Formats: sequence, structure tokens, C-alpha cells
Amino acid sequence: MRTFLGDVLRGLTATGVLLAAVVHLDLYEAGFGSIATIGPLFMLNFVGGVIIGTSVLIWRHWIPVFLAAGFGALTVAAYWVSVVHGLFGVKEVTDGWSEILAEVAEYAAVVFGLAATVLLRQRPIRRRAA
Repeated sequence: MRTFLGDVLRGLTATGVLLAAVVHLDLYEAGFGSIATIGPLFMLNFVGGVIIGTSVLIWRHWIPVFLAAGFGALTVAAYWVSVVHGLFGVKEVTDGWSEILAEVAEYAAVVFGLAATVLLRQRPIRRRAA
């Protein structure tokens, strides 16, 4: 059961990370790529998200899911800094579909990534011989 639950959590974590990465690539191509500093950061988010999301799927260990949770947390934190104060000259909005989709995906990466980390960090239960 633990393996099944771990696989489900890893799948949901990877989905959140990969979806957030694809949204950032879409925004990069929609015009953010031409903004100094923000453009390269969006492309870095995409590349990093693909690497982390793929590693979550192929490596059954707590490290990639922990990195995925960190990826989601840092990305959503940067988004909210941009909304509230502005970031590198860009003040973000909260009502676009891309923004909402990315934010939900990033929260999913954090929640499921942390749950998977806890599950994968637990030692297997050893049964006593009768």
C-alpha cells in the first residue's frame, strides 16, 4: 500500500511541477521572454521544472520530491512578491488563467511533494517472525 500511495503522490507532484513549467514556457513565448531578467528566469523555471518533474517520475527517492516541493514554494513566493511589490520591474496580476493555473500547480507541487517526502523518508516496517 505504501508503494502505491508513494507512486500516486509522486505522480501528482510531477504533474504539478511539469504543469507549472509548461505555463512558464507559454508565458515566455507570449511576451515575457522579451523582458530583461524575467524572460531568462521564466525559461530557467521551465528547464528546471522539466528536470525536477522528470526526476520525480524516474527516481523513487525523497530527494526529487523534496526538490519539487521547494520548486513550487519558491515559484509561488516569487509570483506573490511580483503581485504585491513587483519583481525586476514587473508587477504581476492575479486574474489571468495562466496565473491561476500555474499557482494551483505550484501549490499542488508543494503539498504533494511534502507528503511524498514524508512517506519516502519513513523506514519500511519490519515484521517479526512468528
